[in-house]
Amino acid sequence: MRKNLVALAMFTLGGNATGATATSPQMVEPLLPQITAWRRDLHMHPELGNEEVRTAKLVAAQLKKFGLEVRTGIAHTGVIGILKGGKPGPKLAIRADMDALPVTEEVDLPFASKAKGTYQGKQVGVMHACGHDAHTAMTLGVAEAMSKIRADLPGDVMFIFQPAEEGSPAGEVGGAPLMVKEGVFRDFTPDAVFGMHVVSALNVGFASIRAGGAMASSDTFEITVHGRQSHGATPWKGIDPIVTAAQIVMGAQTIISRQLDINKDPAVVTFGVFNGGSRFNIVPDKAELQGTVRTFDPTMREQALASLRTMAEHIAAANGATIDAKIPTGGSNPVNFNDPGLTARVRTSLEKAIGADKVSEAPRWTASEDFPQLALSVPAPSVYFFVGATPAGQDAATAASNHSPKFFLDEGALAVGSETMLQAALDYLGYKS
Repeated sequence: MRKNLVALAMFTLGGNATGATATSPQMVEPLLPQITAWRRDLHMHPELGNEEVRTAKLVAAQLKKFGLEVRTGIAHTGVIGILKGGKPGPKLAIRADMDALPVTEEVDLPFASKAKGTYQGKQVGVMHACGHDAHTAMTLGVAEAMSKIRADLPGDVMFIFQPAEEGSPAGEVGGAPLMVKEGVFRDFTPDAVFGMHVVSALNVGFASIRAGGAMASSDTFEITVHGRQSHGATPWKGIDPIVTAAQIVMGAQTIISRQLDINKDPAVVTFGVFNGGSRFNIVPDKAELQGTVRTFDPTMREQALASLRTMAEHIAAANGATIDAKIPTGGSNPVNFNDPGLTARVRTSLEKAIGADKVSEAPRWTASEDFPQLALSVPAPSVYFFVGATPAGQDAATAASNHSPKFFLDEGALAVGSETMLQAALDYLGYKS
């Protein structure tokens, strides 16, 4: 115990005692009050994609305070900070997302969000319902911890604070693709890219990681069915786009169950929007569908998208209707693929930080991320892992999910996420205290 306290004291003073080893928990512990304060401040003041002005200002100010080289305004509100180590070594990029969601918070917290915003032309509540406030705060903590040992740090680290991971406002572009387009790696080519995400599916104190496809690719689609308007009492005088659209929705369910080999990989086709009509007794002239396709295999992805288009066209034709379809609409995310060799190294680091019994293999998750756009642009191997957010003793399987208005982050996750990411970064760079 005394040895640990001496190591912690020497780290806090900015030095290393001969033979002392500062572990990531020791390095993070004195920073936790500030990490928690950042997280609570960001949680109270969430901002939607491409609108993270206040968040970006806070991030840039802190990075400058740590002595990093800072660049702002990339992809609208994105911020990058570069920490140059005092010794030669590899280049590492660590990414955190900053944007919130158009969700009205239903969690009773003293720092709960009361923010409002405009989304798709409507006034909405705004909430960090996916934990990006925690990602930003933890990554700031990692940056501060590493800045304190820069003289002994091998290599350089780029901290990427990304806007609009959840998507850009209608008619705008943003997120990782725009950061790449605007030269996030113009003067810094990373040898690896790290990311992490808090999840309600794990209890606090635990982390998980998976080699290979950890998160699915995602594509969105839009289908407009054109019929012919008529009185609801005489539907035979028209062409019903609602019935046609309903048949498309139901028929598309057989793409997964009857056309794709799901022994190979899972896949999902989901319709999230069905709009049509304005009055109970009028057959409208059109109906609109929107949805998403999630896959882990490129061949299955192409097959699913092609089958959806074919099915929509043929069902419409069979009903005398026509369609306008964007399948996909664009802005697709690739599979979030963890390089197997690098994943094995990072898992060892996670186990070192929090204990081998607290690290598990993550199940494949059909959610998606634009994180892989960064690594693919270099290209460089990447790793993305998960940190538990649900309080101990609560069944994580039934906890309110990410994106829910009831999503709750146990702040113990702030220590776990900061410690694991810091340890992974230090080990990758080859830092020896």
